[in-house]
Amino acid sequence: MSNRKPVICWFRRDLRVGDNRALTSAADAGAPVVAVYILDHESDGIRPPGGASRWWLHQSLRQLSETLRDRGVQLVLRRGRSVDVLAALVDETGASDIFFSRAYEAGEVSIEHDLNRRLGQRVALHRCRGQLLFEPETLSNASGQPYRVFTPFYKGAMRESAPSEPLDAPSKLLDWDGQLASDDLDAWQLEPTGPDWAGGLRQTWQVGEAAAMDRLEGFLDAAAQDYKTGRDRPDQESTSRLSPYLHFGEISPRQVWHASTAAAVTSPAAAGGIEAFLRELIWREFSAHLLFHWPQLTEKPLRPEFERFPWREDPESLRTWQQGRTGYPIVDAGMRELWATGWMHNRVRMIVASFLVKDLLIHWREGEAWFWDTLVDADLANNVASWQWVAGSGADAAPYFRVFNPTLQSKRYDPDGVYARRWIPELGHAPDALADGPQVTSPESAYPEPMIDHAAARERALAAYAALRDT
Repeated sequence: MSNRKPVICWFRRDLRVGDNRALTSAADAGAPVVAVYILDHESDGIRPPGGASRWWLHQSLRQLSETLRDRGVQLVLRRGRSVDVLAALVDETGASDIFFSRAYEAGEVSIEHDLNRRLGQRVALHRCRGQLLFEPETLSNASGQPYRVFTPFYKGAMRESAPSEPLDAPSKLLDWDGQLASDDLDAWQLEPTGPDWAGGLRQTWQVGEAAAMDRLEGFLDAAAQDYKTGRDRPDQESTSRLSPYLHFGEISPRQVWHASTAAAVTSPAAAGGIEAFLRELIWREFSAHLLFHWPQLTEKPLRPEFERFPWREDPESLRTWQQGRTGYPIVDAGMRELWATGWMHNRVRMIVASFLVKDLLIHWREGEAWFWDTLVDADLANNVASWQWVAGSGADAAPYFRVFNPTLQSKRYDPDGVYARRWIPELGHAPDALADGPQVTSPESAYPEPMIDHAAARERALAAYAALRDT
């Protein structure tokens, strides 16, 4: 056992041991490592995770705890304000250093500032990169300002040096020989109990670092070649479904980047699909950079004129949308997939979002809040930026006159009704040609009539957007 003071490795949204700069740096210090995860719902500006994310977090922490135990250390679980918990750990252990991954959301950034003010004179603080490929301070437009449009952002990112190679996981960590109290994970009650609605999540997902790598390898082996064209088809298994693993840091963007670029070299036929896939990874970066530079994005439109938009208060229509009972199959299939599995195909996310904010004129914040509670990949930056994009109020926003027609979207992206029937049992016997539109309703069917006429709703939305533009 080393006679050195221990060091603390504070796990945040980096629940892995591979390519974890904070953990590797702590191990390289040559001192005993105290590993801690803090459930912080108390610090200012922190939004507690929704139900589906809480379920995922429970599984991920269990997996991380086992992985660290195999390497010789305990994962200490504590609950409370992060700075208070870390200060207590320093008092209990006499730790000389704290290693942690940098965060980018305003509340998390504020915690880092508070940590420096309170403990910066007592211990060495090491803020490490890990959640992003490119730091927000490194990318700016010709005027030196943050990008607000994706394509120039993408080109700017591609001009940067390639991300460095990911780090191997430490094979062994020195354990501290003192005694530390740790919460019981089950006592945090992250999993639902009454009622237990997570059965579909358990059937759909394997959680943890090993599962993340398996998911990436399976995608690169089987689906990457068709990704460029198949990624818009919810009736096909053409996407990576890596989003929750990236959100919880069970896999790093560097690991994804380098595994993908290596696969493009060894499999030239997949190069086009992998390029399109990595472009989507840069969309994730773009959203994170937007929220870092404009933290008000969570509550206010990036385009101030949208403060005047005439959103409708309509709880009944909102509930119908949430339950997947709108009468438009691709919308309802998406909402039911979300409730059952905690995930929704990206093309369908755009369709259901457009239906809520444009057909129904319900505020994007209502949709964002529902996604926050039901998505296993509920990421604040991605969620908010995407909803504002659809609403027309955000960066690189879709033109106000772009209103997705759910019937045409079905015909284009679910032409045989496979996706719709997968999630809507009422359509089980509908002919293929009818499974993509409201006309599937019949007196014998339990499927509802369309809750609104899309053509009329589109005209209403265009009129509202035109009035906003004129004023």
